[in-house]
Amino acid sequence: MSSGVFDLPWWGYALVALGLTHVTIASVTIFLHRHQAHRALDLSALPSHFFRAWLWLTTGMVTKEWAAIHRKHHAKCETADDPHSPQVFGIHRVLWGGVFLYVRESKNPETMRRYGHGTPDDWLERHVYTPGQKLGIVLMLAIDVVLFGAVPGVLIWGAQMVWIPFWAAGVINGLGHYWGYRNFNCTDASTNISPLGILIGGEELHNNHHAFATSAKLSSRWYEFDIGWMYIRILAALGLARVKKLAPVPKIVSPRQVVDFATLQAVIDNRYDVLARYGRSLKKLYREELGRLQDRASFKDLRQWLEVDAQQIPEDWRKRFEAMLARSQRLATLYAMRAELTAVWNRTNASREQLVADLQAWCHKAEASGIRQLQELSIRMRSYAVA
Repeated sequence: MSSGVFDLPWWGYALVALGLTHVTIASVTIFLHRHQAHRALDLSALPSHFFRAWLWLTTGMVTKEWAAIHRKHHAKCETADDPHSPQVFGIHRVLWGGVFLYVRESKNPETMRRYGHGTPDDWLERHVYTPGQKLGIVLMLAIDVVLFGAVPGVLIWGAQMVWIPFWAAGVINGLGHYWGYRNFNCTDASTNISPLGILIGGEELHNNHHAFATSAKLSSRWYEFDIGWMYIRILAALGLARVKKLAPVPKIVSPRQVVDFATLQAVIDNRYDVLARYGRSLKKLYREELGRLQDRASFKDLRQWLEVDAQQIPEDWRKRFEAMLARSQRLATLYAMRAELTAVWNRTNASREQLVADLQAWCHKAEASGIRQLQELSIRMRSYAVA
């Protein structure tokens, strides 16, 4: 029998643990991630102080450390400088020991100096939360024991202590760059773990986040649900939050005859929509060409590499892939012009005028190719407008 304030059946304690850990998840995704690390929304003092206090009690994490490490992850994603990439450290090390990678990076003063700017630096942060980060979790243990009794309280506290290290540092940073589906062909390996972002507060939609890192909303398809976004909408309706940034929604106007700077800017803003449509065009043409090739059995499993840069295709697959392109001039042209298009918005050393001229030249080449898919893509790009 419990000696705490509340005497519950076993399933009652389980529900309490799930509810308390979900508050922690909401605090991480809303406050640490979307508000602090990416500035996608503003929070008023009331929710900000609640989230800070709750995270102090349930995780002992320092806001500056979390934001700095996450910002560095985006800046150095999938490189040797990424604090927790499974592509670098291996999936098992990140999944089961991601918290140790986080702690190691938190001790890097250069990371804190370069990426930790703009985080709270008030009296509470300097005198309570940062120096007393272990005191918070000890206080949480005492609260759990008083409310639920010794055994249930310790078990609930234990669940609270492992929840973020496993789900955030392990699952999101590990599986979120290793397994799942992708809506957007980002340069990193980010994936959406599940279309239903409930258990981890919407962070399951990790590929969507890497595509539009500063968006307060992580869902992008009609079948995806971001519970963190639902909470943000509730806070906004109560006047406690203000959304600053969302992923762009393509705005389509009549096709321009001549590409100008506004067209270029609109194409860059909607580049993931461009690439998604380009990918569908490649796969559609691939199916058409596969039916035409006499030895199509040799090429029928190469579809997975159509949206991958040639140098990233494994050597044993690349030879077959290049053989297929050699047999299909239309598919080879469509594939090659994808690289030419991405080069337009990746050229950081070119002038605005040069980039506009390059995009105009690409559209002319596409429309003169005689390939329907390229012609449709060119018209689509000349129809984008800045939202």
